[in-house]
Amino acid sequence: MGLLDAKVEEDRSKTFRHVLYSIILTVIVVLGIWWLVRFHSEKVTVEKFMNTLVAGQTQQAYQIWKASPSYAYKDFLDDWGPNGYYGPVKSFRLAGAAEPRKSLNSVAVTVHISPYTPFPADQDSADNNKTKEVVIWVDRKDQSLSFPP
Repeated sequence: MGLLDAKVEEDRSKTFRHVLYSIILTVIVVLGIWWLVRFHSEKVTVEKFMNTLVAGQTQQAYQIWKASPSYAYKDFLDDWGPNGYYGPVKSFRLAGAAEPRKSLNSVAVTVHISPYTPFPADQDSADNNKTKEVVIWVDRKDQSLSFPP
């Protein structure tokens, strides 16, 4: 080995590079997982609400909604009951979730609702005509549900 050989320095550089790449990869994986599950609890709340409606348990669904005093059970039935605007709810599909621009503590979950069981296939245009899309806002603090303002 000569005086000008820098083998020790080269090994340190390689080790540093491997550690740096490992840290960057770990950060990317953690951010990716966070991105995929950032609205998970809100989606679970809406899914629980919709499953309760599908089961026909409107009283329990009203409790999950956590309505304000101005939104009475009769108003809830006018929206979600068997003869309501969105009813009868026989099947549903969560379409997505997003954070509204002007809301710091709410998540907007989009749901497709169908009066048919099972949920109609995309090719079934006759049944898809009766499918409705509704956006439900979920408060992040208490998981209460509401319609967008």
